[in-house]
Amino acid sequence: MSLSEHASRGAVWLHALTSDAARRTDTDDYGSTLQVVDASLADASARFIAVVPDANNRFPRARHGEVGLIEGWQLARAVRDVIARDRDTERKCAIVAIVDVASQAYGRREEAFGIHLALAAAADAYAAARLAGHPVIGLIVGRAMSGAFLAHGYQANRLIALDDAGVMVHAMGKAAAARITQRSVDDLEALAETIPPMAYDIANFASLGLLWRLLKVGSAQHPDPQDVGEVRDVLVQAMADIRTDPSRGLSSRLGAPSRQASSTVRERLKALW
Repeated sequence: MSLSEHASRGAVWLHALTSDAARRTDTDDYGSTLQVVDASLADASARFIAVVPDANNRFPRARHGEVGLIEGWQLARAVRDVIARDRDTERKCAIVAIVDVASQAYGRREEAFGIHLALAAAADAYAAARLAGHPVIGLIVGRAMSGAFLAHGYQANRLIALDDAGVMVHAMGKAAAARITQRSVDDLEALAETIPPMAYDIANFASLGLLWRLLKVGSAQHPDPQDVGEVRDVLVQAMADIRTDPSRGLSSRLGAPSRQASSTVRERLKALW
């Protein structure tokens, strides 16, 4: 896998985490925008998946790292291939979703051909893998925006993010959010200082309690061997933590102080149900 100076962070980290001697084989072709590599993680097998840009994508709206029709269906295929392969295996393969996605692909063709179904299929596949006993880890190395993040990574047992200014999580881009709310980008940034869910930076997202680990590295764009080693160590820790956790749900995301109201509502609904 050759990487240019301007390769996406998803491609950079996929290559960095799977290019050592432990790497086994590249998987079948999942298209030009989905890179899938089977490699080892500690003493276990793992499937690493990243969505990457393709300037020649036949869908123009999905040329810059967006998750579109092809990407959604191929994500579902890549994950369900692992589920089918390990159906009769006690120790399930781990799945690492390396996340650097700009957004879902907005376009008339995407809407007409059912992008909602493609992205739902991807999210459903990740959830099915988690419920089937596969340790699913989301590693956020760049952008994790809108429906693209919901389709690729958000259903993970554990979410890990790099502590870097280029790592952002939000429902939509700043310009789009400004148009929808009829505010300026400056106004939105001012609101974000007091309302964490309005913010884009990863520190505010971490305050919501959704991350299992926030990890500082030397360079998120050009990781050195020490950076890669530290991330691999955290991935191994996350995998071990998942395997010892009897719950296959997402309740671990409700522990932060800012999620107390959510926890209370869930407990009351559970009691009424």
